[in-house]
Amino acid sequence: MKTLWLKGRLALGLLAAGAVHALSFAPDPLPTWALSPLQLCTMAWLVTCVWRAPSGLYAARRAWFFALGHFVVGLYWLTTSMHVYGYMPMPLAIVALVALSAYLALFASLAAWLVHRVKAVTQGSLSAICWASFAWASAWTVSEWLRATLFTGFPWLNSGYAHVDSWFAGWSSVLGLYGVTFVTAFSAAAIATLVGTRTRTQTPLRALVGVFAILFALLGLIFGHIKWSTSAGAPLVARLVQGNVDQGVKFTPDHLYKIIQEHLRLAATPVPVGTPQPQVVLLPETVMAVFQHQIAPPAWQAWIDIAKAQRSTLLIGSALYDSKTGAYTNSVIGIDGATTAQQLVDATMAQRYDKSHLVPFGEFVPFGFRWFVNLMSIPLGDFTRGASTQKPFAIDGQRIAPNICYEDIFGEELLPAVRGTPGTPGTQDGATILANFSNLAWFGDSWALRQHWQMSRLRAIETSRPMLRATNTGATGAIDHRGRDIAQLPPNRVGVLDTTVQGQQGLTPYVRLGNGLILGLSVLILFAAWWRRKSTSINNTLNDDRSA
Repeated sequence: MKTLWLKGRLALGLLAAGAVHALSFAPDPLPTWALSPLQLCTMAWLVTCVWRAPSGLYAARRAWFFALGHFVVGLYWLTTSMHVYGYMPMPLAIVALVALSAYLALFASLAAWLVHRVKAVTQGSLSAICWASFAWASAWTVSEWLRATLFTGFPWLNSGYAHVDSWFAGWSSVLGLYGVTFVTAFSAAAIATLVGTRTRTQTPLRALVGVFAILFALLGLIFGHIKWSTSAGAPLVARLVQGNVDQGVKFTPDHLYKIIQEHLRLAATPVPVGTPQPQVVLLPETVMAVFQHQIAPPAWQAWIDIAKAQRSTLLIGSALYDSKTGAYTNSVIGIDGATTAQQLVDATMAQRYDKSHLVPFGEFVPFGFRWFVNLMSIPLGDFTRGASTQKPFAIDGQRIAPNICYEDIFGEELLPAVRGTPGTPGTQDGATILANFSNLAWFGDSWALRQHWQMSRLRAIETSRPMLRATNTGATGAIDHRGRDIAQLPPNRVGVLDTTVQGQQGLTPYVRLGNGLILGLSVLILFAAWWRRKSTSINNTLNDDRSA
């Protein structure tokens, strides 16, 4: 009975620690400065529990409880879309959230199990401590990548995102998000070794691992100050529109044209005297909430007239339908003064981007889950996936690469647009500016808005490109190529933000190499740790035989 009570208490403690860990991915309720230390300390406790587990199964179970608390709290806002807008009973929505969290937590379990599988647990010697820390960092990095890849992936709340405002963020320009994940997981393990010190004689040995962690932080600081890119062309004046449309009425017939009219008004907002006109106007995902051929040519002409009057290009989120193939896409289209209404009706406009990474249960229904979708009253279907590489929009000397909704949380998928034409040395057709078009109104006034903003900031650092964000309810704003906020509209308000952004050219090491280097290194470390354990076991056996 006592053993059962201790196990239950540990499980509750891990759940609570995971819940606290979830607070480290966006400011509010906690201040920005607290996010990185909180993530490191809570993970350090998880590492301690994993290392002290008597077996791989126990380690996996402990990591699962921690990650379950992490995802249930960090993704609580998913219940808003299911209950408020999908009319799913709240108890069932909570069950769905817990089920998803339980699945996502399995990847943390995998990391803990791998660490025990390669016998990378602290045993006193400096060599063992170093192997244990590097093995944890490697296993955690691989498991996070798998979570972001399998079954279309879901990398939201990757532990690296907690460090956008820390020295570790500089690693993202060199090794991307997973490089930040690796060095911070190692640092958490270093903290765990110090906390786990039980005798004074072990302290100097364990402190050396902490020196590695400090070096990683200092290198991140240095990387963060390297000039990876240079200015491309003249600064661009951009207008970002936030309509703040209630998701409950966005797709209702009575409100469709009212919403379009409101966005027309916002896009055409006069600028103060002496202020330059916007050269590009960004409007959120699915502002045009019906297919383009269902909108009358005069309504399309109104957008063209705004572009002519401002001498600007409008980038608008719209659903498109191809009458020849029957395919429909979630897209961003470009409208300038030379565009015709018929081109827009026929979806033959010169500049167009089709969303490539579709959202499960939002833009396509995974096999075997139609029953779950039928429980909700959200209009869902299967969109057609856009090409993985699409040409950026050329606007006034800049090249803007759009991405839609949560595509920008898959950092490696943005790289082809930044690299430009492959295999052609000297080409200068890669994106100079990234732009995200989102509608997070599905999730109300929740942490989702701030979490997504933090992830966009890391994309800017990875690519050394500024990021523009036009969203329905927030976070709408501009981020420079170092991940710093340029300007941002208050969330959940109607507004227009005019700002200036400087495009960038030049490739960071991460843009050139992608995730291959850090993932290959992680796998290599795990294999080496396993081989070391195997060799140690063989040597021990031989020594025992000789002694006998």
